[in-house]
Amino acid sequence: MTKKYEELSFEEAMEQLEKIVDKLETGDVPLEKAIEYYQDGMILSKLCSDKINNVQEKMAKILNEHGEVTTFEVEEEN
Repeated sequence: MTKKYEELSFEEAMEQLEKIVDKLETGDVPLEKAIEYYQDGMILSKLCSDKINNVQEKMAKILNEHGEVTTFEVEEEN
């Protein structure tokens, strides 16, 4: 993970990811810049996914400590 992203909150990372998607969707981005945006987007996507997984693990631990057994399933979009 690059230094410029590792301190972002989930919300900040999602906001930056949305901006990148908007830029790429316009189609007016030079190829080299599009590749750079794509790479950044993949990093931000992984960061968000990791943060969600971390929260799910914490919630499962809390619920298990209180006698509630639960699993979290993330629906994947096709």
